[in-house]
Amino acid sequence: MATEDRQRQFEQIVERLTTEYPSLRRVPRQLPRPVLITIAAVGAVVWGLLSVAMVAWGARGVAMTCAIVAVVAVALTVDNYRRRR
Repeated sequence: MATEDRQRQFEQIVERLTTEYPSLRRVPRQLPRPVLITIAAVGAVVWGLLSVAMVAWGARGVAMTCAIVAVVAVALTVDNYRRRR
């Protein structure tokens, strides 16, 4: 009985806080499963090709891989920042 009361009180507190401060409310962002599978497959193929490029082209392949990884990291960071605002 006491556990249920505590749980109910906790839920009321959380509800009140998320009502007063909407920024605390977390909205899950999920892509459909087929899209996630496609992104993972394309990412794996691109990473494999970049690995081959690093071996085949030496320093140019390494520089290209670093540049692509940096561009993707910046794009994901900007996207995450925009979604949080």
